[in-house]
Amino acid sequence: MSHREDLGLFLGQALRRPQSVSALVPSSERLARAMAAQVPAGKGPVVELGPGTGKITRALIAAGIAAADLHLFEINAPFVELLHLRHPDATIHHRGAQQMTQVGLSDVRAVVSGLPLLSFPRGLQDEILTAAFELLPPGAPFIQFTYGPSNPVPQPLMTRLGLVAQRRCRIWGNLPPARVYTLTRSIS
Repeated sequence: MSHREDLGLFLGQALRRPQSVSALVPSSERLARAMAAQVPAGKGPVVELGPGTGKITRALIAAGIAAADLHLFEINAPFVELLHLRHPDATIHHRGAQQMTQVGLSDVRAVVSGLPLLSFPRGLQDEILTAAFELLPPGAPFIQFTYGPSNPVPQPLMTRLGLVAQRRCRIWGNLPPARVYTLTRSIS
């Protein structure tokens, strides 16, 4: 499937099933590479939330992460089918991101989120972040992008989970421009 066909599938799903496609447009390759660059070197599972057509997935693999280490959580059935075709060695979970603790993962190296957290209700944001930090050991990153001017996770949730946010980079070549953040829980 070409970039144009990916875009057609993405836009078609956004129109037919807007509840399962929350982004306005797919992430750019530049944003995907910037997010993949934040995954620490090493071994162990890497969770991707909301992979859609797999642009960030491809960047993760290109950055040296074994497809067999990837666990992709996607709720949109046509995207799940496409991901199975493109990444047969990855583990694809047809379920919501908030259910990531229910599949037997441990020692997760990083969670890479392609989800537009700002568009989610606070309760769902809370469920997703709580689940992620149940899987992530202290110091391991939750990697998130935002189109907004600041960290997309509400401060009360940051405080409750004991998280620290670091701004990593701004991607001007994305439409709209995006910023990458890493959220971590203190090691001490």
